[in-house]
Amino acid sequence: MKSEERRSIHGTWTGRWTFILAAAGSAVGLGNIWKFPYMAGEYGGGAFVLVYLACILLIGIPIMIAEILIGRRGRSSPANSMSYLAQEANTFQQWKILGIMGAVAGLLILSFYSVAAGWAISYIFEGFSGPSAEYYSQEFNHFLSDGTKLVLFHSAFIFVTVFIVARGVIKGLEVWINRLMPLLFIIVLLLCLYATQTGAFLEGVSYLFTPDFSKIDAMVILAALGQAFFTLSLGMGAIMAYGAYMPATQKIGSTALSVAFLDTLVAILAGIAIFPIVFANNLEPAAGPGLVFVTLPWAFVNMPLGLIFGKLFFVLLSIAALSSAISLLEPGVAWVVESLKTNRFIAAAGLGFVAWTLGILSALSFNLLSDFTPIGDRNFFDSMDFLSNQILLPLGGIFIAIFVGWVMKRETVLEELELQDGWVIRAWFVLLKYLSPLLVGIVFVAAVFFGIT
Repeated sequence: MKSEERRSIHGTWTGRWTFILAAAGSAVGLGNIWKFPYMAGEYGGGAFVLVYLACILLIGIPIMIAEILIGRRGRSSPANSMSYLAQEANTFQQWKILGIMGAVAGLLILSFYSVAAGWAISYIFEGFSGPSAEYYSQEFNHFLSDGTKLVLFHSAFIFVTVFIVARGVIKGLEVWINRLMPLLFIIVLLLCLYATQTGAFLEGVSYLFTPDFSKIDAMVILAALGQAFFTLSLGMGAIMAYGAYMPATQKIGSTALSVAFLDTLVAILAGIAIFPIVFANNLEPAAGPGLVFVTLPWAFVNMPLGLIFGKLFFVLLSIAALSSAISLLEPGVAWVVESLKTNRFIAAAGLGFVAWTLGILSALSFNLLSDFTPIGDRNFFDSMDFLSNQILLPLGGIFIAIFVGWVMKRETVLEELELQDGWVIRAWFVLLKYLSPLLVGIVFVAAVFFGIT
């Protein structure tokens, strides 16, 4: 049955751009701001960006199209959409496990992601008056050692996430996405403008974009592949869940391209905003928490209006984290509502409690539970990251590609995409059936068996 003949019980996005902003909000997260710009600068500048864009085209967009297609065709939670499409394809109902796996991965990610988001929220209230970069390094370490404070900010973030998701697709997700995403773009553009006026702008742009093809090797290509897959929120059911609420008249292919474009744009703009400020203060480029919670606070101390723009930067981080967090919770909530016939408030509160409880263990893994290493030598925070991001998500991406490329009937896929069987669809099928799962498989093997991420 065509998707336009069925509607999700959870509602439908009211417009084309709502889905694009929702999916972009899911994709745009902390990694866009504290990881991608540094990777671009260190791994060859413009040369890395070109490799990364190629990887987006080879694995990101093909799998994203597949996820949106499954969600819109099924018009249900990822688990029940997989079940419906498996029945339509006359194949095993066990494919439903793929949707459940995505919801579980999303919940696990939310549990520790909210802890990191809490760090960003806490720094909104930071005074930015320390005397040195070493001071901010010590302050961040001191902050991580304070389990009570970490749990407090984690709890606040989970509460806001649950509140938004509990209100439903239209009154909750759509309302807040339409508020958060424009605000995110306004802030990142303001920070870019600030960087042009007060930072070493040309040096920062040169660091990001000057191509150095001598740095492109197998490890750099692997890093680009991993970033291209993980940045688009693939494999966790978020895009599938949002696809279930997509209007039937909306073109899936062009929508996926728009989402990938916005995600990449934010990552590049973040780099343009950050690194001129870093270089203006003669600081070394960095990535991850070291960049965000040590290098940048010290840089803002020495900049005109640094207190204001420093706080704006951490508001940006918090918005990026929240727009991703609601998409992590939604697949599980939709499944619980459909399976248990309960209301969204109970489903969101119940799953939020699970994420909150696991998140407490992640928060305490930096202090009281630092010796608890459930997977190898990883603390609880890193173990949840490894289990979800390095195992469940790549496996989800691989099997989504296999399901749409090999299991679904070709005529069903063409009907949902509203495309003729021309060269575009044939190229997409080749990528989805062969190249995309192979490349994601390489990322999976490299991470799990060789520790390369």
